[in-house]
Amino acid sequence: MAINNAKFSIGEVVKHRHFDFRGVIYDVDFEFNNSEEWYQSIPKNVRPRKDQPFYHLLAESNEVTYEAYVSEQNLLLDKSNEPVKHPLVEEIFKGKRGATYFKPSN
Repeated sequence: MAINNAKFSIGEVVKHRHFDFRGVIYDVDFEFNNSEEWYQSIPKNVRPRKDQPFYHLLAESNEVTYEAYVSEQNLLLDKSNEPVKHPLVEEIFKGKRGATYFKPSN
């Protein structure tokens, strides 16, 4: 079994490589961990490999917020330094330092 390292970290703001949305990472699966039905619903020509990290995002696009599950190969670091306006950001994260959100310490 291969050990995967995640390129991105919880709290980083990323954007999708092909679609117009961005978000903050709140969890990471080091390999695909969603339903086969979800996976097969992705068009075959853009379907990502399963053997890579997948990220859970508090995502936004225009005026819409939602949660997204995105493969590492389809993410880029968002260098805009703009805050993510998803309503759950304040519930999950304590604040923001520079471009990165941080969780409360236990």
